[in-house]
Amino acid sequence: MKIKSLLAMACFAMVFVACQKDDDSTNVNLDDDLLQALKDASGGVGISHFTLPMSSELSQIPSDPNNPLTQEKVNLGSLLFHETGLGLHPLHAENEGNYSCSSCHFASAGFQAGRHQGISDGGMGFGVNGEGRMPNPIYDLSELDVQPVRSPSALNSAYQKNNLWNGQFGATGLNAGTEAQWTAGTPKENNHLGYEGVETQAIAALSVHRLEMNESVCQQLGYDNLFDEVFPNVPANERYNKEHGGLAIAAYERTLLPNQAPFQLWLRGNLNGMTDEEKEGAVLFFGKAGCVSCHGGPNLANMDFYAIGMKDLHETTEATYGADANSDANLGRYSFTKMDADKYKFKIPQLYNLTDSPFYGHGSSFRNIRDVVDYKNNGVKENPNATDSQLAEEFKPLGLSDAEVDAITAFIENALRDPNLLRYQPLSVRSGNCFPNNDELSRIDLGCN
Repeated sequence: MKIKSLLAMACFAMVFVACQKDDDSTNVNLDDDLLQALKDASGGVGISHFTLPMSSELSQIPSDPNNPLTQEKVNLGSLLFHETGLGLHPLHAENEGNYSCSSCHFASAGFQAGRHQGISDGGMGFGVNGEGRMPNPIYDLSELDVQPVRSPSALNSAYQKNNLWNGQFGATGLNAGTEAQWTAGTPKENNHLGYEGVETQAIAALSVHRLEMNESVCQQLGYDNLFDEVFPNVPANERYNKEHGGLAIAAYERTLLPNQAPFQLWLRGNLNGMTDEEKEGAVLFFGKAGCVSCHGGPNLANMDFYAIGMKDLHETTEATYGADANSDANLGRYSFTKMDADKYKFKIPQLYNLTDSPFYGHGSSFRNIRDVVDYKNNGVKENPNATDSQLAEEFKPLGLSDAEVDAITAFIENALRDPNLLRYQPLSVRSGNCFPNNDELSRIDLGCN
């Protein structure tokens, strides 16, 4: 099938060439160059190696064998992910029912937070795209539900075995053999359930982020019949809980695929899907610049951890909470494994829809993609705490020209941006609440009744 796909693409290219004017030969050459770059970068597989499935093609989406995907489960997970009615354990009662999973991972921000640091419980307001969220003055700053690193995107979660910047969630993949770190009484304990990272994180997050899921809540909000439909073989006394709610949320997250991005359209045969500059950037990305050595596969993110010396969250110019120079989170993978070889190594992030939330690196230390590309081109660390011996071999001067940096930037900014992620957001949730936040200021910002 892979060979047939490549041949089909080549045939399409030939038809396309035949229909073009003579002065369009540069476009054709770029398409040919990109086809060859993709073939080389994928070890001969070609375009299918980088193509995302449709979100309705559940059998084609990577899934946890212990959590098979069904459309009913995905639909339930979509509602639960956005349901502010689950926010039942705020540290101040006034904030009950005002936050959700989507508070820090919403569609218009590329399923990230719309600011340098997400705020769930304890936050108020939304602004235009999440940038206006701020601490609620009734909360002490130490009470805010925040993380000491930037909120990672939920896009392309299906291609992750282990979740978070340090990869601590997930019983399989690179976490096999790390059982000693699955500490009782901490969120990492959920790894003992045996699920992959997406499922484990979704289950753990319900407790970490002060959400509730039980039979009474499901009945009150009107989700009990959906749980009955999705989990008919689970005993009723075990069905309406955080584990099964988390499994539904994880199923939904696995379908968050940016398959309408211009690069994905090009992979499917629309040779006009990208501009010439974006194609030039793609040829460099998959070829000379070597970006694909870390950012490969359909999600453009290998499941690995590298040190490239970026600054930590507490060093941003904006106010941060719960982040400081002594945070274990600054040590990356080491904060989970406690292995010296893992210090300052962070999980490779996926690259789609990055411009929807303009904060980059685990510490939000960059504000535009060109600066990130330029940083990697220069190959000089910005964080003196990251020891040189830990830096990835791939992090070295690349010798790219300004024009080449511009082209790679155009590819990432534009060709990897799916303009229609709102298709993954429900029209409403069963509580009738506003989402992603439901506090008074957010309702005004979001135009909710």
